[in-house]
Amino acid sequence: MAKRHEAKRLSLQEQGTINPHPAAVRDTLFCTHEFFDPRDLVQVKYEMIRRVRLEGQTATEAASAFGFSRLSFYHAQFTVEREGLGGLVPKKRGPKGPHKLTEEIMSFLVQARIDDRSASPPALAKAVKKMFKLRIHPRTIERALARREKKRN
Repeated sequence: MAKRHEAKRLSLQEQGTINPHPAAVRDTLFCTHEFFDPRDLVQVKYEMIRRVRLEGQTATEAASAFGFSRLSFYHAQFTVEREGLGGLVPKKRGPKGPHKLTEEIMSFLVQARIDDRSASPPALAKAVKKMFKLRIHPRTIERALARREKKRN
């Protein structure tokens, strides 16, 4: 039982769906039934929304019982209405990629590398700054060119 419990915790953590405040969940089902896991953020939010929709609890009551603010309840409810249950899975935060490296800049970098195979990332960064008036870290350029090369192979 302890192994399964730990395996689920690790899985939730890996997926980014672990509830950071499981002790705040005071709902009776989560306290008395093994199926209901206060560490499972998606399950907790779903059940909170279900209580309001199907059992008539107020948003304030449900939010309090499940360890959330009313604002968090309404945000979760809106997300489910717009995206479905999958919307409750937390999104990866922060930039999703090198946002400065537009297709135009990448084409420039690729052509510069073709023209001079020995061009270093710092030299390419200087060329981008001169041509586009944009500062890009040499390591960002190095990674982008490596990804582009990897895709070609």
